[in-house]
Amino acid sequence: MTPELSTELIKTMMLQAVSLATPIIMTAMVIGLGISLFQAVTSINEQTLSFVPKAIGVVAVIIVLLPWTTRTLVEFTTAIIEKMPQMAR
Repeated sequence: MTPELSTELIKTMMLQAVSLATPIIMTAMVIGLGISLFQAVTSINEQTLSFVPKAIGVVAVIIVLLPWTTRTLVEFTTAIIEKMPQMAR
């Protein structure tokens, strides 16, 4: 495996991981920000109030994006498998 190929593979893998994790992280951040604003306005400081909506939101996003995530991972895996003969050189 050449250094260029390994560098390209690592770069692609990191970009793939970021693109798959971004919707989930952004959902948790937006819900957390909304709950924090609500808690600041109403002076309610309950820990479970911020956890439960975030958990439900993240699970909902995972379920909605599951077909896209699966398709993206399958395409990435197929591309890696197709590059294996180049890696063996």
